Amino acid sequence: MGLELDLSQKQIISQQMIQSMKILQMNYIELQEYISELALENPVIDMEENYGEYRDRQEELQRKLDWLEASDAQNRIYYQQDRSSENIEANWQDKSRTEETLAEYLLAQLLTSTMPEQDREVIEFMIYSLDDRGYFTEDISFVAEHFHVSENLAEDLLFVIQSLEPAGVGARSLEECLLLQMERKGNVSPLTEVLVKEYLPGLAKHHIARIAEKLSVSPEEVAAGLEEIRQLNPKPGSIFGNRERLHYIVPDALVVKLDNYFEILINDSRRTYFQINQYYSGLAKETADAETKKYLTEKMRQADWLKNCISQRTDTMSRVLRVLVDKQLDFFVYGPGHKRPLKLSDISEVLGVHESTVSRALKGKFLQCTWGIFPMGYFLTSAVSHSTAPVSNAGNSAGTEAETPEQIQSMIQKIIAEENKEKPLSDQKICDMLQQEYGIPISRRTVNKYRGILGIPDKSGRKEWKV
Repeated sequence: MGLELDLSQKQIISQQMIQSMKILQMNYIELQEYISELALENPVIDMEENYGEYRDRQEELQRKLDWLEASDAQNRIYYQQDRSSENIEANWQDKSRTEETLAEYLLAQLLTSTMPEQDREVIEFMIYSLDDRGYFTEDISFVAEHFHVSENLAEDLLFVIQSLEPAGVGARSLEECLLLQMERKGNVSPLTEVLVKEYLPGLAKHHIARIAEKLSVSPEEVAAGLEEIRQLNPKPGSIFGNRERLHYIVPDALVVKLDNYFEILINDSRRTYFQINQYYSGLAKETADAETKKYLTEKMRQADWLKNCISQRTDTMSRVLRVLVDKQLDFFVYGPGHKRPLKLSDISEVLGVHESTVSRALKGKFLQCTWGIFPMGYFLTSAVSHSTAPVSNAGNSAGTEAETPEQIQSMIQKIIAEENKEKPLSDQKICDMLQQEYGIPISRRTVNKYRGILGIPDKSGRKEWKV
């Protein structure tokens, strides 16, 4: 039997490395839950806060906040949560609990009414069945069958709900919702009523000329009817608190604008400070029992590694976000519509780390800045390549750099904002203008897609009629 020497290189990932990668990928809330769960099974991790360390950190943070406030008043907004984060969360939770719901508001209007107990039960059931818009979407026959009443009685009781405030509540469709409000309002033109009953889809597309021709009226009259409809509320229940509690987004990082610099702060100031339990630490050194010593030593090693992983997470996120902010500087200075093309590989090359590390540092996390709270992945965007074009009349050097889809959407928005509203531009004309002024040869279908993303109607939908 011959002996062969086989040289090969293998990468072995230890359990600790896996844990480190998992912690890096966790967002702020997931990290808190992970620490709490680990503390339940590891007696060495003491979840009692290290008040001395916490107090020193808070004092240091307070000094920094005072300095930041002196240089830029707007920073008070971003750091208010660092001063009293617990109070802010408590206030938000209290508000969500005390905010009046649509059902509570409707039931309060029925407190003084006298009706049979069964009728009240049916009404309460239908009130609690209303969706967030205030619409009743259940089948009236199901209600009648469930409470063993006639469909006519169930419908009469629904009419009782529809007589309450806000007007339009209890409607079974958009059309009925608007008609209920028009009836309550009065002085609505007969033409407007016809438009609601028969032409809502056409009005949504702003097909005023086509509707006017069908009704043998002028486009100006249809436009006036549309203006009356716009004064109504298509979702009367939306002004009340949602029946389900909203998810509260906690930013994982803050980017604060100073005079000539952007400060990046990883949100770990509210992290529960755990420490090694001194009793178990001493026991691990003094016990003569080999099994106990082995167990406690392993648990202490686990706690030390957890601290190290959290520290590495903070450091990695800080480094990644520093590159991200530098690459997307225009966005942080000027706001949405000014992102530049940025890929994971662009960040990983600067830092000298693998793309997967950058991906874990950004995945599922949120960043708060002057312009709001954004998923960190929002800042990664592909480029739309195009040929170089000459400088346009507007003075823009078109085609000098690749644009992102967001930038092209901003250009489309600008073109449409400046168009003649009585003669709006077609998608093909917008294509031609993008090519001529910016050197961007995108298709008409792409313009249509981006216009839809922006919520901008088509040519006929943007046409304005003089009333």
